[in-house]
Formats: sequence, C-alpha cells, structure tokens
Amino acid sequence: MRTEGLKIGLLASNPDLYSNRRIIEAAESRGHEIQFLNIKNCYMKLDATTPEIHYRGGRLLNDLDAIIPRIRPSKTFYACTLLRQFESLGVYCLNTSMAITKSRDKLRSLQLLLDNGIQIPTTGFANSPLDTDDLINMVGGAPLIVKLLEGTQGKGVVLAETRKAADSVINAFKSLNANILVQEFIKEASGKDLRCFVIDGKVVASIQRIAAVGEFRANIHLGGRAELIKVTAEEKRLAIKAAKAMDLKVAGVDLIRSNKGPLVLEVNSSPGLQGIETAANEDIAVKMIMAIEKQLRITSE
Repeated sequence: MRTEGLKIGLLASNPDLYSNRRIIEAAESRGHEIQFLNIKNCYMKLDATTPEIHYRGGRLLNDLDAIIPRIRPSKTFYACTLLRQFESLGVYCLNTSMAITKSRDKLRSLQLLLDNGIQIPTTGFANSPLDTDDLINMVGGAPLIVKLLEGTQGKGVVLAETRKAADSVINAFKSLNANILVQEFIKEASGKDLRCFVIDGKVVASIQRIAAVGEFRANIHLGGRAELIKVTAEEKRLAIKAAKAMDLKVAGVDLIRSNKGPLVLEVNSSPGLQGIETAANEDIAVKMIMAIEKQLRITSE
C-alpha cells in the first residue's frame, strides 16, 4: 500500500475550463502532483525497446502514474492514440482509449446500449436521400430529432416539427455528406433530461437539466439550467449499466423520462463538472481523484 503522492497528467486542451481547474485543485488537495498536458503539444516515439511520450520540446512523460483524459470531440483520434501509448507504458488511464472511442461514435454507442438490454429512443440511420421517407416512418414520423453523428453539447441537433421540415433537414445534412441519426421526439419529456454522473460503477450525483424557453435541448452550454433531482432506482441502475457498456470509469449518462420508462440518450466520456457540482453541491473532482487512488491502492494521509 503506497502512501506517497501520485504523478498525474491531465490530458486536455484548455487549462482554464472550470472542469480542468477543479480536477487540478482536487488532485493537489489530496497530495498529488498533477500537470496539465495540452494534447497538441504531446508527441510519441514508437519503438519496440524504448517507447516514449514527449511534451513541449522533449520533456519525457514516461514516469506518470495516471492520466485523466478530458478530450474534445475534434481531438478524439490523436488523443486516443496518445492514450494507447500511455497504456502500453503501463500508465493508468481513468478512461481508456477504447472506452472513449466507443462512446464517441454515437451509432456504435447506441448499438452497444441495445446489446446490453438498455432502452433508447427509436433511432434510424441512413446515408442515401432515397431512404428519407422510410427513415421518417421508421421512427414514428414527425416531429422527430435529426442529429449529426459527430455532434456534441447539443450542436448539430435539430428538431423537425413537420414531415416536410424533416425531409428538408435530412436532405440538407446528406447533401453535405454528413452522417446523421434520426430519432423519435419524446414530447412528454417537455425539454427536460437527466444527467447521472457515474464514477467507478456508482452514481455520485444526479441533476435534471431544463431547456431554456423556446429551446428543446436541455444542454447547459445552450442556456439550459440544472437543478438537483432524486433519480429512481431504475434510472440509477440504467446509468450504471450504460457506463459499464462503454467500459467507462467516469461517465455522464443522459437519460430522458418517457411514457415507456426511462431511456438513455447518450453516454459522455468527458462530462462537464460545473453544472453538476453547482446544482448537486458535490465535490465530483475529488471523487474522480479518489477513483484513481482506489485503482492504484493509494492512501491519503
């Protein structure tokens, strides 16, 4: 059992984001050495005998104990390559490269959820304009949601209220050669969803996100507000099961309440901390650090 502090790397893009600042504060408060590692400034040496990861002009990062990845969607490919290199060097990654890759592919993640018996809104996926009418019928007709496969934080998500609007939006996205999902609109949710923060197989906090007036998306980044809510045992079980389906140690699981029960919308591998820490009054960042300590069997004095 080790008692000394760990050397932790926070792999991300912006040191000034609330989530990143909180994680650095939490690690330092528990006696660990943590350094912010900008993804774009990391590079690697692939070698059978002496593989390495360098940072900013040659500083070697091989001696790190753990990595906390906080990866923007646009950085997923390169950042996951870096994570695989860290993993091959025996560095513990709080979320693995494979888990992040699975969660970032919306279509694959939905298929994984279904494979694990987790209910989702009825969803269609296609790539040919000839399929538009049948695609709309497949999810129960309008109103429906159209999502860019690579979208995040509510961006690239459109509510088509009529069949004509749905047809126009789908064909517009397809004309850009964009991969899209078409999903049933859960009207009874009334612009609300649930975010369950899962760490190491436990729901550590839950909030309800409420869309701004005139908006159907409840994302905090789009003006939505968060409030503390007590989720049901079934919702908690679903969130834990969804995170496990992606093999994520840390996950933000978004659920929606429907007439047929709770449905999982998405599993986020780099969930933001500000909304949930503020609304739930929980120190989520410290819980993330404690999950690393538990994995590496560290005791804080």
